[in-house]
Amino acid sequence: MAKRLVMGSGTGTGGTARRHSRRKRDLHRLVRELRHGTSASAYTGRRAARVTLAAVTAFYLGLYGLHEPTTATYGLFAAVAMAGLSRIPGTGRQRAVVLVRLLPIGWLLVTAGTLLAVRTWTAAAGILVVGFLLAYSAVAGPRPAGASAGLQLLYILPCFPPYAPQALGERLGGTTLGFLLLVLAERLVLPDPPGVSYRALSADAAAIAARCASELARPPWTLSTGTEAEARSAGEALRPSRVPDAERPAGPGARERALAHTGMAARVLLARLQEVPAPGPRGPRPRAVALLHEVAASALRTSAALRTGRPADTERLRDALTVYLRQRTVTMPGEAPETIDAVLRRQAVLIEAAHAGVTLTSAVNLSVGRQPGPAEKRDGGFWYAGQGSARLWGHRLGAHLSPRSVHFQNAVRISLALAAARAVAGLDSLPHGFWAMLAVLTLTRTTAAQTGATVARALVGTLLGALVAAVMLVLVGENTTAYAAALPVIMSAAFWIGPTRGVGWAQGLFTLVVSVVFAQLAPATWQLAEFRFLDVLVGSSIGLVLGLLAWPRGAQGELRRAIAVLFRAIGSTVTSTAAVLTHGTTVEEDDLVPLRRALTLAESSFAQYQREPQHPGAAAVDWHAALIAGHHALRGARRLCSGRVPAEVRTSPWRHGLDTDSAVLAGRYERTGGLLEGAPRPLPAPPGAGRREPPAPPAPPLYYDAEAWLNTLSVDLDRVVAPTTGPAAEGGR
Repeated sequence: MAKRLVMGSGTGTGGTARRHSRRKRDLHRLVRELRHGTSASAYTGRRAARVTLAAVTAFYLGLYGLHEPTTATYGLFAAVAMAGLSRIPGTGRQRAVVLVRLLPIGWLLVTAGTLLAVRTWTAAAGILVVGFLLAYSAVAGPRPAGASAGLQLLYILPCFPPYAPQALGERLGGTTLGFLLLVLAERLVLPDPPGVSYRALSADAAAIAARCASELARPPWTLSTGTEAEARSAGEALRPSRVPDAERPAGPGARERALAHTGMAARVLLARLQEVPAPGPRGPRPRAVALLHEVAASALRTSAALRTGRPADTERLRDALTVYLRQRTVTMPGEAPETIDAVLRRQAVLIEAAHAGVTLTSAVNLSVGRQPGPAEKRDGGFWYAGQGSARLWGHRLGAHLSPRSVHFQNAVRISLALAAARAVAGLDSLPHGFWAMLAVLTLTRTTAAQTGATVARALVGTLLGALVAAVMLVLVGENTTAYAAALPVIMSAAFWIGPTRGVGWAQGLFTLVVSVVFAQLAPATWQLAEFRFLDVLVGSSIGLVLGLLAWPRGAQGELRRAIAVLFRAIGSTVTSTAAVLTHGTTVEEDDLVPLRRALTLAESSFAQYQREPQHPGAAAVDWHAALIAGHHALRGARRLCSGRVPAEVRTSPWRHGLDTDSAVLAGRYERTGGLLEGAPRPLPAPPGAGRREPPAPPAPPLYYDAEAWLNTLSVDLDRVVAPTTGPAAEGGR
C-alpha cells in the first residue's frame, strides 16, 4: 500500500512537472512569435501592446499622478485614436515620425472641437467640414488615409458638452502626453520586422530583366523556362495588391510618383522581353544583339541605382536606341518577303523593350532625386518632374474633387454621417453621445452591404459586452483599484483579440474598456453599459442609412464605370494616334488629358476595390491589366506622335491597314467598356481583333512600331476579360 502511494506520488509529481514544462515552452513560443512573427496575429499583438502601454500610462499619470481627470482622459484617447483606431502603415520609426508631424494637427482639432462645442449646430457644422477634409486626405496616400479616423476622434471627443474652453490647456496637455508616449512606444516596444521595400522589389525586377535581355542576346536566342518563370514572378510582385501599404509609393510628391513609375516601367520591360519572338534560322541581326546587350547593361545599372541611391547613366541606352532606329534594316536582298516581315516585327518588339528600358532608368533617376534632364522634360510621361510640392499636391487634390472619385464619395459619406450623429446626439441629449459618433466612424464601410453586415455583428458584440460590463459594475461597485488593475488586461485583449476575431469581439471588448475607464473617472452604475449600447445603436443606424443613400455600391460600381470611361479614352487615343500616322494630323499633350484623368480615377477606384469584400459571382476581370492598358496607350501615343511621320507612311497602301486595325481595336475597347459598365453576369473573353492580313512586305518601319503597339493593347484587353483563376485574377478575389 505504501509502495503504491509512493509510486502514485511520483507519477503525480512527474506529470505536474511535464505540464509545467509544456506551459513554459508554450509561453516561450508565444513570446517568440509576438516578438518576431510575421502573421497577422503577431502584428496585431505587438500593436495592442504598444497602444495599451501608451494609453494606460497616460491615463494613470494624468489621473493618479497629476490628479487631472481631463488630462487623463485626453491622454488615453489620444493614444487609442492614433494607434488603436488609426492604421498608419510602416515600421515603428516611420509611424513615430508621422505621429510627430501630426501632433500640431491634433492640437488644432482639439482646439476646434472645444470652441465649437458651444452650440449643437456649430459642432455639427464643424465635423461636417473637418470630417470631409480628413477623409479626403486619403488622396495623399496610405499614411494620411490610415491616420484619418484617429484624427477625427480628436475633434469628436471635445465637441460635446460640457462647453469648457477654460479646460483647453488640460485637453491639449493630455493630447500631447498621449502622442509622446505613443511615439516612444512605437520606437522602443516590440518593433515590427522590416518588410521588402518597393525599391528593392523594383531592383530585383530590373536585375531579372537584365538576365532576360542577356539570354535573348545569345544562342539559342530565347528565354529559358526558369528565367521566364522568374520574370513573371518579379512582375507579379510589383502588383499593387501584392505590395504592403507601407511600401506602396502612392503619395503626390515627385519622388513617390517616380518610384511608382519605376515599378510600372519594370513590369512593362519584363513583359516586352518575354514577347520578343524567336529569330529566323540565320539568328538575329548584329544590331539587334547589340541593342539587347545595351538593354541588359542599362537594366543592371538601374538595379544598382535602386539599391545604392545613386543615379544611373541613361544616355547610353538612349543613344543605342537612336542609332538602332536610324540604322534598322528595311530591305534585305536575297530574303523572302515573309522573312523580312518577321524580322521587322521582331525589331518593333525590341524597340518597345528598349523604350521601356529608357523609361525605367529615367524614372529611377528621378526617384533618387536627380533633376530632370532635357529628355525627361520633353517626355510628357514625366510631367511631374521638376514640379514643386505645392503644385503636385494641388494637382492630386483637384484631380479627385469629383463625384466620380471614390475618395470624394468616402469623404462626403463619412462627413454627413458624423454631422448627423452629432446633431442627433445634441438634440436628444444622448449621454456619452460621442460614442454614437465613434460608432459611425468605426462601423461605416464603403458599401451598404458591408456596413449592414458589420453593424449586425457589432450590435450583438456590444450587447454582450454591455451585459458583462453591467454585471461587473454592479459587483465591483466603486472599487477603483480593481478597475485600475483590470484596465491593462482588458485593453490588451480588446486591441489584440478584437481585430483578429472580428468586429463583434472588438465592440464587445471595447465596451468593457470604456466602462472600466469611466468607472475610474466618476462613480458609475450599470446604466453606463446601457448608455453605451444605446449610443452604438444610434450611431450605427445613422451610418447604415447614409451608407444606403450615398453611393451604396462603393468602389465596385464605381470601378466598372471608371474602367468603362478609361476604355473609351483608350479607344479615342488609338484612333487619334493612327490618324497622326496615316493622315498627318497632330496630337498635343492636352489631347491626352482625358486619358490621364480617366486613368487617375480608375487607379483610385481600384485601390479601394481591393479593400472591399467581393461577391462570389462577380465577373473574373483583371482590373490591374486594364490599368496597365491605360498606361500602355498613354506612353505609346506619346512615343509614336513625338517625331515627324515619314511621307512613305502616309502615302503607302499600308496606311489603310493601319486605319482598319486601329478602328477594330478602338471598337473592341469601346464595346468592352460598355459591357463592363452594365454587364450583369461574368464577361466572356472577347473575340480576336480580326485584323486582316497586310499586303506583301516590306512596309515602312513605323508601321511595324504602330502595329506592335496595337498588338500590345490587344493582348492587354484579352487579359482584362479572360477567365482567370488564382492570385493573378485581381477581380476574382
